[in-house]
Amino acid sequence: MYLVVEGPIGVGKTSLSKRLAARYNAELKLEVVEENPFLAAFYEHPAAFSFQVQVFFLLSRFKQLSALSQGELWGQGVVGDYLFAKDFIFAAMNLKDDEFSLYNDLYVHLSPRLPTPDLVIYLRAEPDVLLRRIEQRGRPFERAMRAEYLSELTRRYDEYFRSYPGNLLTIDAGTIDFVSDPQHERTLMDQIHRALSATGVGV
Repeated sequence: MYLVVEGPIGVGKTSLSKRLAARYNAELKLEVVEENPFLAAFYEHPAAFSFQVQVFFLLSRFKQLSALSQGELWGQGVVGDYLFAKDFIFAAMNLKDDEFSLYNDLYVHLSPRLPTPDLVIYLRAEPDVLLRRIEQRGRPFERAMRAEYLSELTRRYDEYFRSYPGNLLTIDAGTIDFVSDPQHERTLMDQIHRALSATGVGV
């Protein structure tokens, strides 16, 4: 089993991934965010640091996902809090001209070498909800996050998942609180279990 939770910044990907890994006794693969040395500077000056931040993420994510062993995927299973394609979503938004062309060459070369998830859960929420949750978690490097940036990011996520070629479950995460409300969590977990079972994966 290879299960991925995706969605824009602040939507609850990591929180849900941890619960799913515990439920299915799966290996948890979390995205490395804080280790990107260009991230804080990018939020302050996006145009100056967009290429550096994207290439770091591209290579970091590729290394982590390419290290998934067949034993993990076919035995214990894996739950991750990001899809490799998210890197392209951010790059298409942040890079221009020659920088995007160079990035795209790298992405096209690396992407086919990674495993495909059995199910992707797309957590969706409106930008005002995302901004509130980002403020609540208080990461220092996210303090400069702008509402306009989140709005454009949400639009691009919606556009990508409208034509996603694999198994997809879309959840309106802005109307539920699975972290604090046990009933919301049970309902969400049941919905995910049904979707995962429908893929033919033994769970």
